[in-house]
Amino acid sequence: MVDLALTDARTLQNGIDEASIERLERTLLESDFGVPATMELVAELERAAERGKVRTEEDLRTLLSGRVREMLLEGGPEPAELERPAEGPGVTLVLGVNGTGKTTTAGKLAWRFIQRGEKVLLAATDTFRAGAQKQLRIWAERVGAGYVGGREGGDPAAVAYDALEAALSRDYDRLLVDTAGRLHTQRNLMEELGKIDRVLGRLQPGAPHERILVVDATSGQNVLSQAAAFGAAVALTGLIVAKFDSSARAGTIVSVARELSLPVRYLGTGERPEDLELFGADHYLAKIFG
Repeated sequence: MVDLALTDARTLQNGIDEASIERLERTLLESDFGVPATMELVAELERAAERGKVRTEEDLRTLLSGRVREMLLEGGPEPAELERPAEGPGVTLVLGVNGTGKTTTAGKLAWRFIQRGEKVLLAATDTFRAGAQKQLRIWAERVGAGYVGGREGGDPAAVAYDALEAALSRDYDRLLVDTAGRLHTQRNLMEELGKIDRVLGRLQPGAPHERILVVDATSGQNVLSQAAAFGAAVALTGLIVAKFDSSARAGTIVSVARELSLPVRYLGTGERPEDLELFGADHYLAKIFG
Protein backbone atom coordinates (compact mmCIF):
# COMPACT_ATOMS: atom_id res chain seq x y z
CA MET A 1 0.00 0.00 0.00
CA VAL A 2 1.22 3.52 -0.84
CA ASP A 3 1.87 5.32 2.44
CA LEU A 4 -0.14 8.55 2.55
CA ALA A 5 0.69 9.39 6.17
CA LEU A 6 2.54 12.50 5.06
CA THR A 7 1.58 15.11 7.62
CA ASP A 8 1.07 15.63 11.32
CA ALA A 9 -2.21 16.87 12.84
CA ARG A 10 -1.04 20.50 13.03
CA THR A 11 -0.13 20.58 9.34
CA LEU A 12 -3.49 19.10 8.37
CA GLN A 13 -5.27 21.97 10.12
CA ASN A 14 -3.44 24.43 7.90
CA GLY A 15 -3.37 22.42 4.68
CA ILE A 16 -0.63 20.36 3.06
CA ASP A 17 2.82 21.93 3.33
CA GLU A 18 5.74 21.78 0.88
CA ALA A 19 7.59 19.10 2.86
CA SER A 20 4.53 16.85 2.70
CA ILE A 21 4.30 17.31 -1.06
CA GLU A 22 7.97 16.39 -1.41
CA ARG A 23 7.40 13.25 0.65
CA LEU A 24 4.46 12.30 -1.55
CA GLU A 25 6.59 12.78 -4.66
CA ARG A 26 9.29 10.50 -3.25
CA THR A 27 6.72 7.89 -2.20
CA LEU A 28 5.13 7.76 -5.65
CA LEU A 29 8.49 7.44 -7.39
CA GLU A 30 9.55 4.65 -5.03
CA SER A 31 6.27 2.90 -5.84
CA ASP A 32 7.15 3.01 -9.58
CA PHE A 33 4.51 5.46 -10.74
CA GLY A 34 7.20 6.90 -13.00
CA VAL A 35 8.26 10.52 -13.40
CA PRO A 36 5.49 11.77 -15.75
CA ALA A 37 2.62 10.30 -13.70
CA THR A 38 4.22 11.40 -10.42
CA MET A 39 4.70 14.98 -11.62
CA GLU A 40 1.11 15.11 -12.83
CA LEU A 41 -0.24 13.84 -9.50
CA VAL A 42 1.94 16.20 -7.46
CA ALA A 43 0.87 19.17 -9.59
CA GLU A 44 -2.77 18.19 -9.07
CA LEU A 45 -2.19 18.07 -5.31
CA GLU A 46 -0.47 21.46 -5.30
CA ARG A 47 -3.38 23.07 -7.16
CA ALA A 48 -5.89 21.51 -4.79
CA ALA A 49 -3.84 22.54 -1.75
CA GLU A 50 -3.70 26.16 -2.97
CA ARG A 51 -7.51 26.16 -3.13
CA GLY A 52 -7.73 24.71 0.38
CA LYS A 53 -9.32 21.46 -0.84
CA VAL A 54 -6.79 19.12 0.79
CA ARG A 55 -6.77 19.41 4.58
CA THR A 56 -6.95 15.78 5.70
CA GLU A 57 -5.40 12.50 4.68
CA GLU A 58 -8.84 11.41 3.48
CA ASP A 59 -8.93 14.46 1.18
CA LEU A 60 -5.54 13.44 -0.13
CA ARG A 61 -6.60 9.83 -0.63
CA THR A 62 -9.76 10.86 -2.49
CA LEU A 63 -7.87 13.26 -4.75
CA LEU A 64 -5.13 10.79 -5.68
CA SER A 65 -7.37 7.78 -6.18
CA GLY A 66 -9.71 9.77 -8.43
CA ARG A 67 -6.91 10.99 -10.67
CA VAL A 68 -5.17 7.59 -10.75
CA ARG A 69 -8.46 6.00 -11.79
CA GLU A 70 -8.62 8.39 -14.75
CA MET A 71 -5.05 7.46 -15.70
CA LEU A 72 -5.85 3.74 -15.54
CA LEU A 73 -8.81 4.10 -17.85
CA GLU A 74 -6.76 5.99 -20.44
CA GLY A 75 -5.85 2.49 -21.66
CA GLY A 76 -9.52 1.86 -22.48
CA PRO A 77 -12.68 0.80 -20.64
CA GLU A 78 -12.70 -1.57 -17.69
CA PRO A 79 -11.30 -4.86 -19.05
CA ALA A 80 -13.44 -7.87 -19.88
CA GLU A 81 -12.43 -11.49 -20.42
CA LEU A 82 -10.22 -12.25 -23.42
CA GLU A 83 -12.00 -11.95 -26.75
CA ARG A 84 -13.59 -14.97 -28.38
CA PRO A 85 -15.21 -14.82 -31.86
CA ALA A 86 -18.74 -15.96 -32.61
CA GLU A 87 -17.35 -18.84 -34.67
CA GLY A 88 -14.14 -20.80 -34.18
CA PRO A 89 -11.73 -20.71 -31.27
CA GLY A 90 -10.57 -17.55 -29.56
CA VAL A 91 -6.82 -17.45 -30.21
CA THR A 92 -4.52 -15.73 -27.71
CA LEU A 93 -0.78 -15.21 -28.00
CA VAL A 94 0.88 -15.18 -24.56
CA LEU A 95 4.11 -13.16 -24.69
CA GLY A 96 6.82 -12.06 -22.28
CA VAL A 97 10.48 -12.00 -21.32
CA ASN A 98 12.13 -14.87 -19.48
CA GLY A 99 11.13 -15.31 -15.85
CA THR A 100 7.94 -13.24 -15.81
CA GLY A 101 5.66 -16.20 -15.07
CA LYS A 102 4.39 -16.40 -18.65
CA THR A 103 3.86 -20.17 -18.86
CA THR A 104 2.28 -20.30 -15.41
CA THR A 105 -0.06 -17.52 -16.50
CA ALA A 106 -1.04 -19.44 -19.63
CA GLY A 107 -1.95 -22.39 -17.40
CA LYS A 108 -4.00 -20.14 -15.10
CA LEU A 109 -5.86 -18.68 -18.06
CA ALA A 110 -6.68 -22.20 -19.26
CA TRP A 111 -8.02 -23.10 -15.80
CA ARG A 112 -10.11 -19.90 -15.69
CA PHE A 113 -11.82 -20.61 -19.00
CA ILE A 114 -12.32 -24.31 -18.26
CA GLN A 115 -14.13 -23.30 -15.05
CA ARG A 116 -16.46 -21.28 -17.30
CA GLY A 117 -17.30 -24.43 -19.25
CA GLU A 118 -15.00 -23.82 -22.21
CA LYS A 119 -12.81 -26.33 -24.01
CA VAL A 120 -9.20 -25.08 -24.03
CA LEU A 121 -6.10 -26.10 -25.96
CA LEU A 122 -2.59 -25.08 -24.84
CA ALA A 123 0.19 -24.82 -27.42
CA ALA A 124 3.90 -24.81 -26.48
CA THR A 125 5.79 -22.97 -29.22
CA ASP A 126 8.99 -22.71 -27.19
CA THR A 127 10.92 -25.36 -29.11
CA PHE A 128 14.27 -24.20 -27.75
CA ARG A 129 13.84 -25.39 -24.16
CA ALA A 130 12.49 -28.85 -23.41
CA GLY A 131 11.73 -27.68 -19.90
CA ALA A 132 9.30 -25.06 -21.21
CA GLN A 133 7.27 -27.64 -23.10
CA LYS A 134 7.25 -29.96 -20.12
CA GLN A 135 6.05 -27.18 -17.84
CA LEU A 136 3.12 -26.33 -20.09
CA ARG A 137 2.23 -30.02 -20.52
CA ILE A 138 2.10 -30.37 -16.74
CA TRP A 139 -0.22 -27.38 -16.54
CA ALA A 140 -2.46 -28.87 -19.26
CA GLU A 141 -2.77 -32.10 -17.31
CA ARG A 142 -3.32 -30.21 -14.07
CA VAL A 143 -6.22 -28.08 -15.30
CA GLY A 144 -7.73 -30.48 -17.86
CA ALA A 145 -6.71 -28.69 -21.07
CA GLY A 146 -5.59 -30.16 -24.38
CA TYR A 147 -1.93 -29.84 -25.32
CA VAL A 148 0.11 -29.47 -28.53
CA GLY A 149 3.92 -29.28 -28.51
CA GLY A 150 6.71 -29.49 -31.06
CA ARG A 151 10.00 -31.24 -31.61
CA GLU A 152 13.11 -29.69 -30.10
CA GLY A 153 14.59 -27.07 -32.40
CA GLY A 154 11.49 -27.04 -34.61
CA ASP A 155 9.80 -24.02 -36.14
CA PRO A 156 7.64 -22.28 -33.49
CA ALA A 157 5.29 -20.92 -36.16
CA ALA A 158 4.72 -24.48 -37.44
CA VAL A 159 3.73 -25.59 -33.92
CA ALA A 160 1.29 -22.68 -33.68
CA TYR A 161 -0.17 -23.61 -37.08
CA ASP A 162 -0.61 -27.27 -36.09
CA ALA A 163 -2.22 -26.23 -32.82
CA LEU A 164 -4.74 -23.97 -34.54
CA GLU A 165 -5.55 -26.73 -37.05
CA ALA A 166 -6.25 -29.02 -34.09
CA ALA A 167 -8.34 -26.38 -32.34
CA LEU A 168 -10.44 -25.83 -35.46
CA SER A 169 -10.95 -29.52 -36.25
CA ARG A 170 -11.71 -30.57 -32.66
CA ASP A 171 -14.06 -27.69 -31.84
CA TYR A 172 -12.01 -26.07 -29.09
CA ASP A 173 -13.37 -22.83 -27.69
CA ARG A 174 -9.94 -21.34 -27.02
CA LEU A 175 -6.34 -21.75 -28.10
CA LEU A 176 -3.67 -20.27 -25.83
CA VAL A 177 -0.30 -20.08 -27.59
CA ASP A 178 2.58 -19.92 -25.11
CA THR A 179 5.55 -18.36 -26.89
CA ALA A 180 9.21 -18.65 -25.97
CA GLY A 181 10.45 -16.24 -23.33
CA ARG A 182 12.76 -13.69 -24.86
CA LEU A 183 14.50 -10.48 -23.95
CA HIS A 184 12.84 -7.52 -25.62
CA THR A 185 16.27 -6.59 -27.05
CA GLN A 186 16.61 -9.84 -29.06
CA ARG A 187 15.59 -8.63 -32.50
CA ASN A 188 15.52 -12.00 -34.29
CA LEU A 189 13.33 -13.56 -31.63
CA MET A 190 11.01 -10.56 -31.64
CA GLU A 191 10.65 -10.92 -35.42
CA GLU A 192 9.71 -14.56 -34.86
CA LEU A 193 6.61 -13.38 -32.97
CA GLY A 194 5.49 -11.53 -36.09
CA LYS A 195 5.84 -14.75 -38.08
CA ILE A 196 3.71 -16.70 -35.59
CA ASP A 197 1.13 -13.94 -35.70
CA ARG A 198 0.93 -13.98 -39.50
CA VAL A 199 0.72 -17.79 -39.72
CA LEU A 200 -2.23 -17.87 -37.35
CA GLY A 201 -4.00 -15.13 -39.30
CA ARG A 202 -3.64 -17.01 -42.59
CA LEU A 203 -5.30 -20.11 -41.15
CA GLN A 204 -8.10 -18.30 -39.28
CA PRO A 205 -8.97 -14.75 -40.39
CA GLY A 206 -8.85 -12.39 -37.43
CA ALA A 207 -6.51 -14.60 -35.38
CA PRO A 208 -4.87 -14.07 -33.02
CA HIS A 209 -7.72 -12.25 -31.36
CA GLU A 210 -5.63 -11.29 -28.33
CA ARG A 211 -1.92 -10.62 -27.90
CA ILE A 212 -1.23 -10.47 -24.19
CA LEU A 213 2.09 -9.47 -22.64
CA VAL A 214 2.86 -10.99 -19.24
CA VAL A 215 5.01 -8.73 -17.06
CA ASP A 216 6.47 -9.11 -13.58
CA ALA A 217 5.01 -6.68 -11.02
CA THR A 218 8.44 -6.35 -9.40
CA SER A 219 10.15 -5.24 -12.64
CA GLY A 220 9.30 -1.59 -12.06
CA GLN A 221 9.70 0.85 -14.92
CA ASN A 222 11.40 -1.81 -17.07
CA VAL A 223 7.85 -2.94 -17.87
CA LEU A 224 7.46 0.16 -20.04
CA SER A 225 10.40 -0.74 -22.27
CA GLN A 226 9.19 -4.35 -22.52
CA ALA A 227 5.68 -3.28 -23.53
CA ALA A 228 7.02 -0.82 -26.11
CA ALA A 229 9.33 -3.42 -27.70
CA PHE A 230 6.76 -6.23 -27.82
CA GLY A 231 4.18 -3.75 -29.10
CA ALA A 232 6.48 -2.92 -32.01
CA ALA A 233 6.59 -6.63 -32.95
CA VAL A 234 2.87 -7.38 -32.63
CA ALA A 235 -0.20 -5.29 -31.83
CA LEU A 236 -0.65 -5.89 -28.10
CA THR A 237 -4.18 -5.92 -26.73
CA GLY A 238 -3.29 -5.82 -23.05
CA LEU A 239 -1.10 -6.86 -20.14
CA ILE A 240 -1.25 -9.43 -17.40
CA VAL A 241 0.70 -8.36 -14.33
CA ALA A 242 2.09 -11.49 -12.67
CA LYS A 243 3.54 -11.82 -9.17
CA PHE A 244 1.24 -9.10 -7.84
CA ASP A 245 1.33 -10.61 -4.34
CA SER A 246 2.62 -7.31 -2.99
CA SER A 247 1.53 -3.80 -3.98
CA ALA A 248 4.90 -2.30 -3.09
CA ARG A 249 5.59 -1.37 -6.73
CA ALA A 250 2.02 -1.14 -7.94
CA GLY A 251 2.52 2.19 -9.70
CA THR A 252 3.95 0.42 -12.75
CA ILE A 253 0.39 -0.34 -13.86
CA VAL A 254 -0.45 3.36 -13.86
CA SER A 255 2.64 4.20 -15.95
CA VAL A 256 1.77 1.62 -18.60
CA ALA A 257 -1.87 2.68 -18.87
CA ARG A 258 -0.98 6.37 -18.99
CA GLU A 259 2.01 6.31 -21.34
CA LEU A 260 1.14 3.40 -23.66
CA SER A 261 -2.68 3.44 -23.53
CA LEU A 262 -2.50 -0.29 -22.91
CA PRO A 263 -5.00 -1.86 -20.50
CA VAL A 264 -4.10 -4.28 -17.73
CA ARG A 265 -6.40 -7.29 -18.17
CA TYR A 266 -5.56 -9.57 -15.23
CA LEU A 267 -3.46 -9.69 -12.06
CA GLY A 268 -1.57 -12.82 -11.01
CA THR A 269 -1.63 -13.06 -7.22
CA GLY A 270 -0.13 -16.47 -6.38
CA GLU A 271 0.89 -19.88 -7.68
CA ARG A 272 -2.45 -21.72 -7.60
CA PRO A 273 -4.54 -22.09 -10.79
CA GLU A 274 -7.20 -19.81 -9.32
CA ASP A 275 -4.72 -17.04 -8.46
CA LEU A 276 -5.55 -14.92 -11.50
CA GLU A 277 -8.13 -12.15 -11.19
CA LEU A 278 -9.73 -9.86 -13.73
CA PHE A 279 -8.28 -6.40 -13.25
CA GLY A 280 -10.61 -3.75 -11.88
CA ALA A 281 -9.65 -0.13 -11.24
CA ASP A 282 -11.65 0.18 -8.01
CA HIS A 283 -10.19 -3.02 -6.53
CA TYR A 284 -6.69 -1.91 -7.49
CA LEU A 285 -7.17 1.53 -5.95
CA ALA A 286 -8.44 0.02 -2.72
CA LYS A 287 -5.36 -2.22 -2.64
CA ILE A 288 -2.80 0.54 -3.09
CA PHE A 289 -4.47 3.46 -1.29
CA GLY A 290 -6.48 1.57 1.33
